[in-house]
Amino acid sequence: MATFNVSVADPESGETHRIEIEDQDANRFVGREIGDEVDGSAVGLDGYTVEITGGSDHTGRPMRPDVNGPNLKEVLLEGGIGYEPERDGERKRVTVRGKEVSDDITQLNVSIADRGDESVASLLGLEGEEEDEGEANDEDEA
Repeated sequence: MATFNVSVADPESGETHRIEIEDQDANRFVGREIGDEVDGSAVGLDGYTVEITGGSDHTGRPMRPDVNGPNLKEVLLEGGIGYEPERDGERKRVTVRGKEVSDDITQLNVSIADRGDESVASLLGLEGEEEDEGEANDEDEA
């Protein structure tokens, strides 16, 4: 069974929320590619649509949108995802993952593409957490 840590980026507020999904919700992402849109209920955002923007496997190898399939591939890179050259013209052969989501992926990055009626914080159960943290800090100082 697939299990993913999903980082949900909210472009409107600039916040990112980390959610762990498994089983049936995770299977909604398997076989999809970078750029595909998925129903937001898979990550707890009913009425929303999320777009897959990237991810990485258990060793940290990034997914690249220009490499087909879910497997590892060695590609010669001049820069971009997976390699940052130190000088102009430098190239390096790097092992990366393809753009298709598979069971080998551990982290998925998604961005909200279509918004629903409710706020992200209320759907994810995050409302009131900032107030609770503030109260806890006040109690520690006393």
